Amino acid sequence: MGFPSSSNSPTQYIYLFWKLQVHNLIEQCLVFNLSKEECMEALSKHANINPIVTSTVWKELEKENKEFFESYNQRKETTKRNPDEFLGPSSGK
Repeated sequence: MGFPSSSNSPTQYIYLFWKLQVHNLIEQCLVFNLSKEECMEALSKHANINPIVTSTVWKELEKENKEFFESYNQRKETTKRNPDEFLGPSSGK
């Protein structure tokens, strides 16, 4: 991802900040052993993040950390978690 240079526009700063926020939330999903689909659902429901955004950032993380995600996906197949367990009930209910 890298740090923005002095030539970056405010829009690029906002994009990088948003991407970092989604990245951090995806890391929380990983801690709770959620699949990409479960993470997309949880972040959509509890953080109002478009599933396409979550999917895009997830794919970038997979490219940057190929070995980790190969191992993670193998471990993921052995256990299941409910996305609501780690984020709790949505604030809208």
